[in-house]
Amino acid sequence: MDNIKIFCITNKESPLLEKLNLNLVGVGENIFSNLYLNTLNGKNIQHKESFYSELTFHYWFWKNDLKNYDNETWIGFCQKRRFWLQNNKNSINSFNDLNNYILKDIPKEWELKNSIICSPIKVNQVKKMKMLKRGWKNLIKDPFIFINQKKQTLNLQFDMYHGYNVLTKAISVMDLKDRADFFNYVNTKDEFNPNIMFISKKEILNKWFESVFSWLSECEKIFGFSDLKGYDQSRLYAFLAERYLSFWFKKYTQYLPWPWSFFDVTKK
Repeated sequence: MDNIKIFCITNKESPLLEKLNLNLVGVGENIFSNLYLNTLNGKNIQHKESFYSELTFHYWFWKNDLKNYDNETWIGFCQKRRFWLQNNKNSINSFNDLNNYILKDIPKEWELKNSIICSPIKVNQVKKMKMLKRGWKNLIKDPFIFINQKKQTLNLQFDMYHGYNVLTKAISVMDLKDRADFFNYVNTKDEFNPNIMFISKKEILNKWFESVFSWLSECEKIFGFSDLKGYDQSRLYAFLAERYLSFWFKKYTQYLPWPWSFFDVTKK
């Protein structure tokens, strides 16, 4: 890749992953070969991996490696199940498809942009029974949510899957420069750019990491770790960062949504 470096984060080794032209990173408790970047040295938060997910590497990269890059290099992140594609015209049905269509070069469409985020997904198409089961507290507060898709926002979706009022509490400890804007964002928008995947350059990445990890540090004082049980809650800090990413990159950068695909190479 010319002037672009993509890191792929995984919590277990994968022979297929090793065939892709990516910079592999191992996080979590498993032991990795020297094909995978070691993130146990330097400043790290490996002990928080079960709560922070791929943010574990993001923190390590920010504290230990980002300083070694110039501001012309595109630096990006993907993960073992989700990958950047060359364009949105390709369907990924096999590893050969993935190998052929994975992002390899800097597209000309990026010329006037300084950040790339995942193409968005909608959250306002919730099945009625699931809304009754998971979102009943919200429905008591505002019954029209049930029939009005405009009210089925990011905040509702977060309440349903990661704990009622959790996102609102997290926003309450956010820096004032973003607090009101982000609160409005999650209560009016019905889509977000998923996966904590992004591609940008040194200066922007440094600002993003400073902002998100400062906020999550404050969130830890509210939610801690011991009471976070099950997938939807244990990775709370990753889910918070995922929603904030959509807002932050749109507010502070010249962003471009870009195609990505789900393909689990660890099960093939």
